[in-house]
Amino acid sequence: MPYAVETSTPPNTPTPIGPYNHIAKVGQFISIGGTAGVNPATGQLAGPDVYSQTRQILESFGVMLESVGSDLNHVLHINVFLKDMQDFDEMNRAYIEKLGHYRPARTVIGVNELPKPGVRLTMNLTAVTKE
Repeated sequence: MPYAVETSTPPNTPTPIGPYNHIAKVGQFISIGGTAGVNPATGQLAGPDVYSQTRQILESFGVMLESVGSDLNHVLHINVFLKDMQDFDEMNRAYIEKLGHYRPARTVIGVNELPKPGVRLTMNLTAVTKE
């Protein structure tokens, strides 16, 4: 039996900057596309630094995951696209604060450019529903 793919961008999350939704879900599997540290209330970056942007991305992920019956404790893998590897420690500081002791698989990739001015990193993830 074929599975239907459901796509969505829930309220209280950043508006996509292109023709896509943040979330794609099929069955219990969830994929969230590249997300920057944009405060959804203002439409502006959460701050100029990687720490603030990382915290905002993970807060947005929490809202997105909740909208499809999941949470940060059900993340399988996170990709981090970091503009400057010198920001690695500060990204990790915010990451640990938001995820606590939960450690999903992760890949960190250095990138030359990102589409939104001022963005220090983006992240995407794969997760499963709670049930």
